[in-house]
Amino acid sequence: MPPSSAPAAPRRRRRLIRRRRPRVRGPSFNRLIPNIMTMLGLCAGLTGMRFALDGRFGDAAVALLIAACIDGLDGRIARLLRGTSRFGAEFDSLSDFLCFGVAPGFVLYLWALRDAGRYGYLPCIMFTVCMALRLARFNASLDDTEKPKYASNFFTGVPAPAGAGLALFPLFLGLEAHKLGWNQVYALTRLPILPALTLSGTAFLLVCTLPVWSFKNFKVPSAYVLPLMLGTGAYAAVLVADPWGALAAAGVIYIALLPLSRRSFHRLKQEALALQAEEDNPEASSNAASPATMEAGEGGQPGIDASSGARPSSPPRTA
Repeated sequence: MPPSSAPAAPRRRRRLIRRRRPRVRGPSFNRLIPNIMTMLGLCAGLTGMRFALDGRFGDAAVALLIAACIDGLDGRIARLLRGTSRFGAEFDSLSDFLCFGVAPGFVLYLWALRDAGRYGYLPCIMFTVCMALRLARFNASLDDTEKPKYASNFFTGVPAPAGAGLALFPLFLGLEAHKLGWNQVYALTRLPILPALTLSGTAFLLVCTLPVWSFKNFKVPSAYVLPLMLGTGAYAAVLVADPWGALAAAGVIYIALLPLSRRSFHRLKQEALALQAEEDNPEASSNAASPATMEAGEGGQPGIDASSGARPSSPPRTA
């Protein structure tokens, strides 16, 4: 028998101490992305004002256009990431006030209005004050829960980015005329009268009660989907090739759509009121209904939708 081996030294068991990860209290980074985008839009608006001071009006217009694109994306990204907050809404309104309420008047004042003397500053003040009133009214309407469903697809007055684009129409037209060599048109845009008219007219559209399509729940009929996509692609190509002409034309098209938006709002309102009257007097509506009408209502064409006032069997409305 081999001699017994010496007892092995006792092994010391090392206890693995698990380090606890420190918990950081605060919002996640996803919830900060919309606020970061809003801050970038604010910086773009300030940069546009700086370019205008240096006489680089084309770069100023590009900076304000970037601010408008960011403003259209930050809210949708916040809803997708579930990062909406009251702070974000207030921050977005302050950014909109500077980028679309202060910067356009500032740029147009340096573009043409300073040649009008002491009265050249009045349209700028009017535009900025009306933009502040429009944003304040929009913030106050966020707590309004009694608004009808059909009215949620419309803005009350022209929204802030669109108002800035309409006010900058003389700048877009002037840059396009300078590019094409249209000296008379360019000289007309540098006169104080045209920027004063656009600022004053846009100020009225900001504070008026005109219903304007918000395009949030915009439904396109199936027959118009392909033409809309082709038209959007064609406009994008024109925007890249000739940006100032495309932006000026967009302002004219937007003004032309305002009467259609008002007509669509009043049509939906009348349908909703008629439906409400039928619900208040169900006996009168049932007695007045003919058998043919009842058969159509129970068959392939259901009745009017109570939420929006539109017929579900009809093609989706543009509003």
